[in-house]
Amino acid sequence: MIIGNGLEIKVAGEACMADPSGALWLAPLRTLIVSDLHFEKGSSLARRGVMIPPYDTLATLIRLKRVIDHYDPARVIALGDSFHDRDGAQRLSASDHERLSDLQTGREWIWITGNHDRTPPQGLAGQSRDEFRLGALLLRHEPQQGVSPGEIAGHLHPVARVVTPRGSLRRRCFVSDGARCILPAFGAYAGGLNLRDQAFAGLFPDRSPQAHVLGRDRIYSVAHEQCYAD
Repeated sequence: MIIGNGLEIKVAGEACMADPSGALWLAPLRTLIVSDLHFEKGSSLARRGVMIPPYDTLATLIRLKRVIDHYDPARVIALGDSFHDRDGAQRLSASDHERLSDLQTGREWIWITGNHDRTPPQGLAGQSRDEFRLGALLLRHEPQQGVSPGEIAGHLHPVARVVTPRGSLRRRCFVSDGARCILPAFGAYAGGLNLRDQAFAGLFPDRSPQAHVLGRDRIYSVAHEQCYAD
């Protein structure tokens, strides 16, 4: 994963860098934004009898460290569903807890509450907020229907399906019309919802958004009309 070869997009007039990792970088504010980390999803599924490799938290932390090491943010904002359930923080292994604590050291850390984690994670640093305002930007977990200038949200795990001469690709993406932006899920085990799904209807009433698709080493901007349903 190459870090830093991003694409500048404007959200409510604010310059933002969409990184191929799925993080959003606000350079003037030295703020890094990630969404839907879903730490401990693997262990949550295992408790319900779905046995999958329990390495999702470590994989996500490794990717997050690379982004933080590259940008050296003064502030990190996690846009909700940082843990897959309310007990996720208690299930962190000692080594993963240490890795996460190391990433938090020396910087402001804000946990936005999500539908999976409505209460602050126990035993970890950082502030817990329902919403957080940065100038013209309003950060929250779940996007609100209708016009919401400056909103940066997650929750929907957007993915785009595009057709190329080599076939069809389905990749995580940022979705933005310049007024608001929905971030892709950052977590290793987080699924994705096609941006053509009905859940996105009503979020961009004034004009069609663009999909800023995560490639291996860069971001590719694709018009909404060139994205296909699953």
